[in-house]
Amino acid sequence: MLEALIFVVFPFCMVFAAISDMLSMTIANRVSVLLVATFAAVAPFTGMDWTTYGWHFAAGFLVLVITFAMFALGGMGGGDAKLLSATAVWMGMSMELIQYVFYGALLGGMLTLFIVFYRGSPLSSITGTNIFLRHFADRKAGVPYGVALGVAGLMVFPSTPLALWALSRFVTG
Repeated sequence: MLEALIFVVFPFCMVFAAISDMLSMTIANRVSVLLVATFAAVAPFTGMDWTTYGWHFAAGFLVLVITFAMFALGGMGGGDAKLLSATAVWMGMSMELIQYVFYGALLGGMLTLFIVFYRGSPLSSITGTNIFLRHFADRKAGVPYGVALGVAGLMVFPSTPLALWALSRFVTG
């Protein structure tokens, strides 16, 4: 049961955040709440010691402080800040968190470049009414950074402590 929660909730939230940001330029608060609540409920039953458990929440809080400052300065959206912070709780103070931030920044930069070129191309006027591409084509819209964060989260997830624990349970039976 715990394995199923781990293998379903995190990937679902990453995909949902990416798609909802693409479609509506918003990431619902419930995505971040579900991520944090699921981690909080599941992690103690995976054999994670309380110190490590606390460090995972410290990672989320640290990322929240940094991303809130970036949000206040207009450098990122509020949904992106909350998603980054909730995902950091799953990663903990680890190389996975560094990889997640790095991949998110790299993919976000690539997405931004794509959007800039797409908005300047004739293709945007032809395909810009498509439900998935309309915000990419809209010159007044920002960048749906949740797409990059969702993909980055899915890339790093297999090496997170909870995913490794769940995978080991399948291997050892």
